[in-house]
Amino acid sequence: MAARRLECGTLSRPVPMLYGPIDPNERFRARRGQTRRTKRRRRAAVLALLLVVLIVVAMGARFVGDTSSPAREASADASPAPVPAATAGSFRPLPVEIRGVHVTAALASLPGKFREYLGYASYGLNTIELDVKDERGEIGFDPEGVPLARTAGATRQYYNPKALVALAHRHGIYMIGRVVCFQDPILASARPDLAVQRPDGSTWTTTAGSGWVNPYDRRVWDYCSSVAEAAAEAGFDEIMFDYVRFPSDGDVESAVYPGHTSISRGRLIADFMGHAKERLAPHGTRISAALFGLAATRDLGIGQVPRWISDHADSVSPMSYPALYGSGELGLEHPVAEPGETVFRTLTDFRLQTRGSGAQLVPWIQDWGYAPDQVLAQIAAARLQGTKGYLLWNASGLYTKAALAPDGTASAG
Repeated sequence: MAARRLECGTLSRPVPMLYGPIDPNERFRARRGQTRRTKRRRRAAVLALLLVVLIVVAMGARFVGDTSSPAREASADASPAPVPAATAGSFRPLPVEIRGVHVTAALASLPGKFREYLGYASYGLNTIELDVKDERGEIGFDPEGVPLARTAGATRQYYNPKALVALAHRHGIYMIGRVVCFQDPILASARPDLAVQRPDGSTWTTTAGSGWVNPYDRRVWDYCSSVAEAAAEAGFDEIMFDYVRFPSDGDVESAVYPGHTSISRGRLIADFMGHAKERLAPHGTRISAALFGLAATRDLGIGQVPRWISDHADSVSPMSYPALYGSGELGLEHPVAEPGETVFRTLTDFRLQTRGSGAQLVPWIQDWGYAPDQVLAQIAAARLQGTKGYLLWNASGLYTKAALAPDGTASAG
């Protein structure tokens, strides 16, 4: 049931007089009281002035000793609603409702493009999910303390993470860094010993030719978590782990996982999320996971069990893109033709699986191939399910601005 808001009006009738006329003695006492109050206000004003002087002197001494003050750097690009900084072990405040878009590292590297997305705040945007490490294995910057990223050839100079996150925070934008884990063609090619293999020992690839790294190998866990830590240290508010699963396309039956154990795939992926959460906890950074839309409906055999993963995540983001559902899924003859109902039924299953975990739902919404009213129908379904918000996905970075409006103000027109 959708929530309804109550609007408060103002009084239109004149307020009746509560007291009658005051006699002369009362007027005398009133003047005497007024004199005393005036003296007290003057003394308070003098004390306040002294306090202001002391504060100014103290702040001046601080800035004399700090020539690289972030406050001065931000003065040319101030925002009325900056995001408060996190302290060790604490989180920055979440938006009341997350309304965000996905931005690739390559798009963020284009002059002026990131600022263009920041400008979407005028339509209601309050969150940006930016690729830190993508499905090609590329990392948008050179992460300190992760030498394997450089030796594998994964680092790029798409953006300066600290500068970009600081800019977003000055505009009041909550920043999510996306870290793709187990699909990693670059690392699989550079380090075949870390890759999923074929029976002959060569590197296994998907139908599209993408290599994967081995979810059973703790060195892969360390690599992925270290990249996430570098992003956390740069100031990202949240790290979203994507491709936290086993491969789903190609000749998956021939895939060989060195070091394979008897632990189930679902438990393995959940254990990885627990490992990542421990690594990121000291940084005051939330963690989340992007999961297949049908992962809560049935076992897909890829290790994504929402009820286990949600025990180690602050939020879960079902990829509820109707275009990816086959005929008959969720009891719908053509899910792609019913985008709102598809999202609603997807989230029904996720709510059941994540119940009691404390993890919030922030679904991915399909913002390609649909008219604005069909995008808004998906968002309406998410709101009816009581989600914490939603994220729009369009690989080309083109978004329906009306879909970013706060609840109750969106219009397809």
